[in-house]
Amino acid sequence: MHPQKYSLIGLMSGTSGDGLDMAYIHFELNEVWSFQIARAKTVSFPVDLGRKLQEAHLLSSFELAQLDVDFGKWMGIQVSDFCKEFQLKPDAVASHGHTVFHQPASGLSLQIGNGWALHQASGKKVINDFRMLDVQFGGQGAPLVPIGDQLLFPTADFCINLGGISNISMEKGGVRIAFDCSPFNLLLNAEANKLGKPYDSGGEKARSGEVNLTLFEALNKLPFYSKVSAKSLGREDMEKDFFPLLKKSGLSSADTLSTLVEHFAFQITSVIKTFSQKETPAVLITGGGAYNTYFIERLDHYLKKSWIQVAANAELIEFKEALIFAFLGALRLRGENNCLASVTGASRDNCGGTLYG
Repeated sequence: MHPQKYSLIGLMSGTSGDGLDMAYIHFELNEVWSFQIARAKTVSFPVDLGRKLQEAHLLSSFELAQLDVDFGKWMGIQVSDFCKEFQLKPDAVASHGHTVFHQPASGLSLQIGNGWALHQASGKKVINDFRMLDVQFGGQGAPLVPIGDQLLFPTADFCINLGGISNISMEKGGVRIAFDCSPFNLLLNAEANKLGKPYDSGGEKARSGEVNLTLFEALNKLPFYSKVSAKSLGREDMEKDFFPLLKKSGLSSADTLSTLVEHFAFQITSVIKTFSQKETPAVLITGGGAYNTYFIERLDHYLKKSWIQVAANAELIEFKEALIFAFLGALRLRGENNCLASVTGASRDNCGGTLYG
């Protein structure tokens, strides 16, 4: 009989590449799973380490092997300090690691942050390398979050994360599906940077601009949006498709931001309307974009106010990915599937993650 309570630390490299998210979570299984985020914090990368991580794909094999160990050790020290600071006693630490290469078609997915180094420096049991087993079963090794959406947020009809890219997960025909909907902060932040701001706080600059119909329609006609379901966006898509359209438009930053927000609200609404089984679906929104109040207003406009926004506090909005990696670790400790073939395209559901200690 497995224990029904687990306490784990989830580690996630921030999507912006500037720090490590750490979340200490209590999980309990009583017919359905529940969780409590007990402690959470983000630690900035030292400048040298952050630079090496961003350039990891360009390093020599020796330099990459060294970075793997150095990053694992650094994370282990952060975990040790985190545990001392708050007197934490986790059953295990579940680490996403830093993705250097992700080429599932070649059977390859490499997340660095050496498990033995992390284990030794933290003194805790460690689980990492969550993607590789799924890749060997012919899957994409991604996305991994949907099983957490399914089991931790059963009342949400749609789980949307608004990070650099917007993605969504939901049930369809009794199985979980998930895919990217549109770019998000990758484009909004790049435009805000032109105004000397790291991001458009609350979407206020977008609110001050005007929607340009020519750009709005050109964005909606991009080939990505005509693909159905399982699809993903990367930085290369921004360079190839999105940035050229924005540059060609010649609009002010305020008008560009306004048009982008309108475009994202339109596209995300289109997905919700296509897959919703209810008149008023419940939607959980997390990630930095959840703070973009202007976007939420435009989404509400396109959904004609027929939806319910699931309550999410700041810790859930900011640390959901670390929370879910902790949960994947709990499932791994139980020997239960933590990766869904319905979202990755693998030949079967599987229980990924390598255990150290």
